[in-house]
Amino acid sequence: MQRRHLLSAAIGLSLAAAGAFAQPASPPVLQVWKDPNCGCCKDWVELMRADGFQVQVFDTGNTAMRQRLGLPARYGSCHTALVGGYVVEGHVAASEIRRLLAEKPQAIGLAVPGMPVGSPGMDGPVYGDRRDAYDVLLVQRDGSSRVFQRHAGTGAGGFKPTSGEVSGTLPTSEAEVRKVDTAAGKITLRHGEIKNLDMPPMTMVFQVREPALLARVKAGDKVRFTADKLNGAYTVLSLEPAD
Repeated sequence: MQRRHLLSAAIGLSLAAAGAFAQPASPPVLQVWKDPNCGCCKDWVELMRADGFQVQVFDTGNTAMRQRLGLPARYGSCHTALVGGYVVEGHVAASEIRRLLAEKPQAIGLAVPGMPVGSPGMDGPVYGDRRDAYDVLLVQRDGSSRVFQRHAGTGAGGFKPTSGEVSGTLPTSEAEVRKVDTAAGKITLRHGEIKNLDMPPMTMVFQVREPALLARVKAGDKVRFTADKLNGAYTVLSLEPAD
């Protein structure tokens, strides 16, 4: 009888152990470097948390960390993350991060260059039904890339090519300067509508075409500016104090 009880207990423990091993492993911690004033970065972080990721946020900007992690600047976006030894740049979906961690390719990581509307964190109510076409890129260790996931978009407002226009031909928008990052060549603007980009009012981090523009303004200033998408990045082309 005692042997039978011991055998039953052993079987029970084995089944319990098997059940424990069958539980899906929690994803590793997702570390994120971003600008503290970037609204779409905050939205992306909340989407990651809602999907079950434990997220650590560093509001120190992301340019230096992107460079330190070895991701070429041409793949840059507004935030840089590190998870499971992989770099995740920009508005990558949680499902694509989980696929990356499951497949474990020999690569630096994933990137969504620029900030395409309709990508996770860039899909709030202010954008309506607009969905840009964009690709999630798997960045190889030699700096090359291939398409990891393609998003077709809705055809409304999709990617805009480099305009080639001089800044004077673009519509002017008004904004408040929230942060100037001279070292990174970036400016954070709380801006009104940018008509040529079909972009509603929001707070966003922009590249600047000429770093000298940043010497003219400081946080809190009211400004007028023009912007366009250059090489996949939203870029300020002209910038001056508002009257």
